[in-house]
Amino acid sequence: MSECGFAAQLAEDLSPDDLLLVLGVFRTDVVRLTGTLGAAAAAEDGAGFRRAAHGLAGAAGAVGASGLEQACRRAMAGALPLADSMAEIARLADVALGDLAALITRLDAGA
Repeated sequence: MSECGFAAQLAEDLSPDDLLLVLGVFRTDVVRLTGTLGAAAAAEDGAGFRRAAHGLAGAAGAVGASGLEQACRRAMAGALPLADSMAEIARLADVALGDLAALITRLDAGA
């Protein structure tokens, strides 16, 4: 796991079934919102990109994917060109999805 805090607080506060539900919603949000970000970046739609980044920042923050959350917040502030922000967010979204898969595997194994 690349982010020590990924879903740690949720794991303490929720039952395993509820945690899996929240993580499933997170996975759906990451896939949907990174798609929206990619389309907005390709269309050079700064406002649409910032809206999608805002949504993804909230989803990432809720599960403790802090690197992804921070990248989204930088994108919202316009710190980088859209293509560069998109590349950073896509990379960190992949990391978060990897962390998610590892956590789900551990939960399914009863660890």
